[in-house]
Amino acid sequence: MTRKQARRRKQKKTQRLRMPVLPLRGLSVALMAVALVTLSYRFSAGLFDQPITSITIDGPFERVTALQIEEAVGDELNAGFFTANLEAIRERIAALPWIDEASVARRWPGTLVVSVTEQVPAAIWGENGLLNTRGELFVLDARRVPAELPRLRGPAGQASVVAARYLEMRENLIPTGLDLQQVTLDARGAWAMKLRSGIDIRLGRRDVDVRARLFVDAAASLIAAREDEIEFVDMRYSNGFTIGWKNASYSPLRSTASDDDGMLARLGN
Repeated sequence: MTRKQARRRKQKKTQRLRMPVLPLRGLSVALMAVALVTLSYRFSAGLFDQPITSITIDGPFERVTALQIEEAVGDELNAGFFTANLEAIRERIAALPWIDEASVARRWPGTLVVSVTEQVPAAIWGENGLLNTRGELFVLDARRVPAELPRLRGPAGQASVVAARYLEMRENLIPTGLDLQQVTLDARGAWAMKLRSGIDIRLGRRDVDVRARLFVDAAASLIAAREDEIEFVDMRYSNGFTIGWKNASYSPLRSTASDDDGMLARLGN
């Protein structure tokens, strides 16, 4: 009997795992509070939401009218003052031709305030397209094209590339006093330019950056004082360039270095 009692004393007590008790009551109260706040917000918005009664449009207008803006957002105005989708309204306004940037805000009790900035045309693309100051094509077929703007030409989809070339060359030519009027990229990839004085600059297809820099560093200073006498400057040579003079007899002569188009260069007196 003594041994059995000793064995019973050596047996370990069974441990029980206690799970944490969730505060269900507190959780229910929190969920009810959230639901009440949501319902209260929706009820208040529906109670105080007023129809949009007017639109105020700020910004100088030359190409866009207030009527165009009102027509563009007319469908969105059926919503209430609080429920109107301002981003959708802004996107519709920004999609109008000649609109560069737009913003929309609410003004209590029922007015939408629209601020717009018009595009600034910086160059003509092709025949009637217009590029802005960032080189972006924003009008494909303008009714009226400002004649004083520079004209850029190139294959479809290359407007930004041609605009970047124009902006770089124009900036580099400013110290020389020469004004760039036209830049063209043809379907074969050959570049050509025209100064406002009418002088043609031929850059060709190869080493265009090197030739453009050579024109700025060397040729531009030579022709700046004699613009009225020069017809063209041909940069399509690996060892220099040629100048074609007006009212001069030209003799066809192939360059001693290979020109990129295999064409004959006319050398002036």
